[in-house]
Amino acid sequence: MPQESSHRPRPHRVAVLVDEGTNPFEVGCVTELFGLPRPELGLPGPLYETTLCGPKPGIRMNHGFFTLADVPGLDAVDDADTLVVPGRPDNVVPRVPAVLDAIRRAHARGARVLSLCTGSFALAEAGLLDGRRAATHWLWAESFRRLHPRVLLEPDVLFVDDGDILTAAGSAAALDLGLHVWRRDHGAEIANAVSRRLVFAAHRDGGQRQFVERPVPDVPDESLAPLLAWAQERLGEPLTVADLAAHATVSPATLHRRFRAQLGTTPLAWLTAERVTLARRLIERGEERLDVVAARSGLGTAANLRARLRRETGLSPSAYRRRFGTRSREAVRA
Repeated sequence: MPQESSHRPRPHRVAVLVDEGTNPFEVGCVTELFGLPRPELGLPGPLYETTLCGPKPGIRMNHGFFTLADVPGLDAVDDADTLVVPGRPDNVVPRVPAVLDAIRRAHARGARVLSLCTGSFALAEAGLLDGRRAATHWLWAESFRRLHPRVLLEPDVLFVDDGDILTAAGSAAALDLGLHVWRRDHGAEIANAVSRRLVFAAHRDGGQRQFVERPVPDVPDESLAPLLAWAQERLGEPLTVADLAAHATVSPATLHRRFRAQLGTTPLAWLTAERVTLARRLIERGEERLDVVAARSGLGTAANLRARLRRETGLSPSAYRRRFGTRSREAVRA
């Protein structure tokens, strides 16, 4: 009797390119996102496998806080499915040629390339971003434009997903981009499980503003948290921006200003993003009736669901179900 195959797909290999002056926080973000065991997912093995690499064995980190020892060489880039390039503060200092060659080499053979914070300077210096959309930290936006005028810089967003190249803005936006990669690779349900362990917002859209004004609130407290929790429990209802404003006992214009100040987005964009995320989770859990998914998520019609899902993921509902549905996850567990 033939034995059941025990073959499982190998983990997705992530290489983190550390260079002189690299910011340790961003390296920590990548480790937390892709380098730790995920028992909360209930899977038999890791989905990602992460390694550091660099131009020499000893890498002095930003401001000399510490030195990484025994760092593998840049040959590790050649085995990576995803290459991550963290930032460093001395952005006008050219990278060593070996680092730029490694970045070019990874991209040329089809690896996905991510930059975090000012790591986008290295990608631009390597020539990967000419004519392409990218993000970087707002503080260095003007410097980036002067050095790399052919890049289509989007200076006021959290991150940019340009297909095989993804760029995050500030250091904390590395977590937003990392969770976006989890959603892209494994669906909203698994990404939400990861975000819960991180105790981090499950979904902040890449188009949200980097720099969000947070004035000291007057009494009464103007925090949106109670309103957001109330709305998330009622996504299947025909909620409108006017309904949100009425529940918060403010005018729609005031609500709009508070959303912009506290979340960097609009009430309608937030509501739509929450509904799409709920629809994705329903599909992943096995609901096949699109009209039911559309109704329960508040997207109204199957046609609107199809349009929103394709805009968000590039997939039709059936293709999304095949890729991220319950059966797909069971196949990984088997």
